[in-house]
Amino acid sequence: MPIYEYECKKCKDRFELLVRSSDREADLACPSCRSKRIHKLMSASAGGKSGCSSCAATSCSPG
Repeated sequence: MPIYEYECKKCKDRFELLVRSSDREADLACPSCRSKRIHKLMSASAGGKSGCSSCAATSCSPG
């Protein structure tokens, strides 16, 4: 289940929501003011780093 970042158009709060495939976007609401006037933000990609998946290093030396 992906986590999306949203911003409330009413109170300007930014928040993350875990969204299931069965959830309808029209049913989502701001956790601060309960407004349904929210929009999904473009999040920075987690990709683009070199390195291996087994460690947090930005580069790995050949083994």
